Amino acid sequence: MCQIYGRHQMMGRDSFFNLLRRYHLMLQPRRSRSTTNSNHRFHKYKNLVKGLVVTAPDQLWVSDITYIALRDTVCYLHLVTDAYSHKIIGWKLAPGLHSVYTVQALKMAIEGTGRKDLNGLIHHSDRGVQYCCDAYVGYLNRYHIAISMTEDSKPTDNAIAERVNGIIKSEWLYNTGKFADLEEARMGIDRIITFYNERRPHMSNDMHTPSEAYGSGLELKRRWKNKIYKKKEEILQTKP
Repeated sequence: MCQIYGRHQMMGRDSFFNLLRRYHLMLQPRRSRSTTNSNHRFHKYKNLVKGLVVTAPDQLWVSDITYIALRDTVCYLHLVTDAYSHKIIGWKLAPGLHSVYTVQALKMAIEGTGRKDLNGLIHHSDRGVQYCCDAYVGYLNRYHIAISMTEDSKPTDNAIAERVNGIIKSEWLYNTGKFADLEEARMGIDRIITFYNERRPHMSNDMHTPSEAYGSGLELKRRWKNKIYKKKEEILQTKP
C-alpha cells in the first residue's frame, strides 16, 4: 500500500476497509452458531455462584455446549468441568443439541466420582433448555446437586466453561483442520481431552495439570484479581 499511495499519503484503516468493500474484497464474517435457547417453559434457577470461592474439587461444576466444525456440517461438544481443577470430567460429542446428550455428559461426570450422594456440590450452567428440562434437573436432584444458572447472556457469568471451550479450539482445533465426520471427530476430541486433562499444566493450578489438581488434594493458590470474589464468611456478614 505504501508503494501505491506513498508513505505520507497512506489511507487510514476505515478508508482502507471502505475501499475493500467497494470492490467486494472483504471476507464475509463468520456466522456465529447459538447453542443456547432460553426461550422455553421450564423453570430457570438463580445464580448461586456469585461471590463463591471454590476451595476443593467437586464443590462447583460448570457445564456448557460448543460446536465443532466438520468438513460438511457441525457437531456439538457437551462438557462438564470441575471449576477448582479445570478438569473436564464429563463430555459427549454428538450430532445435535438434544438434552439426551447433555445428560450423558453429566452422567459421565457423576459416575466418575463413585458417589451416590453429591450434596454440597453446585452445578452451574446457562439457562438453555438442555439444562432446564425435566430430565437434566431430575438427574441433578437425584444426586442432591444444587442448581445454579447464569442471570443473563454474558460469557463472564460462566467464564470457566467458556475458557475451557476456548482452549480446546484455539490450541487444537483451529490448528488441526476440520474433522471429516463425527466418528473421526470423536477420536480426535478424545485425544485432545486426554491431553488437556493429563498433560497440559495451568497457571491457575500452580502449573499442575487438571488431573493432578483434581485428584491429589492439592491446595491451589488463588491467582485471579477479580475483586467481586469474596469468602463465604464475608458474604454472610454483609447480608441484611
